[in-house]
Amino acid sequence: MKIATFNINNVNRRLPNLLRWLKSAKPDVVSLQELKASDAEFPSAAIEKAGYGAVWQGQKTWNGVAILARNAEPVLIRTALPGDAGDHEARYIEAAVRGIVVTSLYLPNGNPQPGPKFDYKLAWFKRLRAHAAKLLKQDVPVVLAGDYNVAPTPFDIYPTKSWDKDALIQPKSRAAFKALVDQGWCDAIRTLHPDDQMFTFWDYKRQRWPRDAGLRLDHLLLSPQVASRLAKAGVDRAIRGEEGASDHAPAWVVLK
Repeated sequence: MKIATFNINNVNRRLPNLLRWLKSAKPDVVSLQELKASDAEFPSAAIEKAGYGAVWQGQKTWNGVAILARNAEPVLIRTALPGDAGDHEARYIEAAVRGIVVTSLYLPNGNPQPGPKFDYKLAWFKRLRAHAAKLLKQDVPVVLAGDYNVAPTPFDIYPTKSWDKDALIQPKSRAAFKALVDQGWCDAIRTLHPDDQMFTFWDYKRQRWPRDAGLRLDHLLLSPQVASRLAKAGVDRAIRGEEGASDHAPAWVVLK
């Protein structure tokens, strides 16, 4: 079973890229982020024609998350992260697919920091940790997949000082991610590739893709029941180099 996470950065604009990747990579489950489309604008017909059922939570202009399942219909569990009824940003969706609970989460960027956007990022992280702890207690197989907007360690970003003030690499951001993993989650890519940087994001600016000036922001965290099945993990880097590509590449795991 192959599960992937992909910040598509506008699902309608990148639809040809997405469909080509689905056809070639054949993931069984895909978590998408940054749909940048309302519910009505989600390209469900094209995705269904490609062989995927889908659930989604759209939002006009920004945000938006979805979960796709190959030759199956995801069973929707929730469309928002618990803990703040006043938070209406479309950043979290959760569904069951073939016996596994899968999320698509789009954690707040947090810039500029310090400030209210960074406070929102840390508060969102706190809510995620609370929900993740409950999922662990339920003793069910879970994959927390998505764009976490955190490069967890200095090894997860190319050598540079240009990002030093960015929310993606702040000590508090990294501490929040570590606290989540330390609950008992397996960082799949880092577990299988401890000595490879495995970038998933290359900004459009300053020739960062040609220079391989990337960051690892997209993660798949596995509960113990899923971690025991982990066989492979990787990043489909070549997708980032296509014409009209997202600034992210899909990260994925294969479960035995």
